[in-house]
Amino acid sequence: MMASSDDYSTSVPSHTKAWFYSEHGMPENVLKVHPNWPIPELKEDQVLIKVVAASLNPVDNKRMTDFYKDIYNPDPHLPIVPGFDVAGIVVKLGGEVTKFKVGDEVYGDINEEGIENLKSLGTLSEYTIAEERLLAHKPPNLTFVEAASFPAAVETAYEGLDRAHFSAGKSILVLGGAGGVGTQVIQLAKHVYGASRIAATCSTGKLEFLRKLGVDFPIDYTKQNFEELSEKFDLVYDTVGETERALKAVKEGGKAVTIVPPGVPPAIFFVLTSKGSILDELRPFFESGKVKPILDPLTPVPFSQVIQAFSYVQTAKATGKVVVYPIP
Repeated sequence: MMASSDDYSTSVPSHTKAWFYSEHGMPENVLKVHPNWPIPELKEDQVLIKVVAASLNPVDNKRMTDFYKDIYNPDPHLPIVPGFDVAGIVVKLGGEVTKFKVGDEVYGDINEEGIENLKSLGTLSEYTIAEERLLAHKPPNLTFVEAASFPAAVETAYEGLDRAHFSAGKSILVLGGAGGVGTQVIQLAKHVYGASRIAATCSTGKLEFLRKLGVDFPIDYTKQNFEELSEKFDLVYDTVGETERALKAVKEGGKAVTIVPPGVPPAIFFVLTSKGSILDELRPFFESGKVKPILDPLTPVPFSQVIQAFSYVQTAKATGKVVVYPIP
C-alpha cells in the first residue's frame, strides 16, 4: 500500500539514498547506489520532495555518456544523481514558496534549462529538490507513476508545437511517434491544437498502437521513406534526429521542429525550458483523459533495476515512458 502524504510531513532528512555516477560512461559501467547522499540546503524558492516515482528520459542517457560534451558543458561537477522527472510529496518549503504546502502531491521536471545548469541531485533518489516554478500540483486522477511520466515529454511536445505556431486545421508528421515525446506530440496536436491530419513514423509492430492513439496515417519507417511521399505537411516534428529528411517532407510555407542537437536550419531547434505552468495549463486535458500518460510495458521498474531500465531506454525501443517505482 502506498504511504499517505501525511506520513512525510514529520521528518526532514539530511541525507538520501540515490543512484549516482562519478564518471561518464554506459549505465552498467558507471551507475551505483549511494546510501547517504547529502541533501543540499533549500533555497528560498525551492521545495524538498519525497520522491514516489521518477521517469527516465533519453537526455539522462546522453548526459551520462557525455553525448553533449562538444556542444554544451552540462556536468562541470561530478558525481551526479541522474533524473529529470519526478512525482512526489512536498516535505519542506523554502521561505518564499507560496504555491505549495507540506503534504502536497506534486510533479515536474526539476532541471529548468534542459541541458545546462543541471542539478547534481536528480530524481533517482529518495528525496530531491526543485524550484517552485518548475512544479505543479498532481491531478488527483493520475497515479504517481502516471504523473512522473508526463513532465519532460509533454512539456517538450508543447514547446515545440508552440514555437512552430501550430494551430487548428494544420497537418503534422511526427518522427518517432511511439516514443515518450512523440506520443505526447500526437495527443496534443489532436486534442489541444485541433490538427486536421496526423501522420507519424514507427516500427512495424507499433502501427496499430499509433492508430489507437489518434494517428490518421502511421508510416512504417522500415518499409517507407517518409520524405519520398507525395503528401507534405504543415509541420514535421522530429524527435529522432532526422532533420534533413524532415525538411523534405514540409509543404511550402510549412515548418520543421527538432529536439535533437545540433539541428539543421531552417528547422527550429530547441531545448526544453521546464515550466510548471505548462502542466497547469494542460491539467484539464489530463483530468478529462483526452491526453493520457503512455507507459512502456516495462513500467513500473523497481529502484533496484535502474541500470537495466537505462540500458533499455538506450535502445530507443520504448513505447512511451519508463517509470521507476517504488522508490525506497
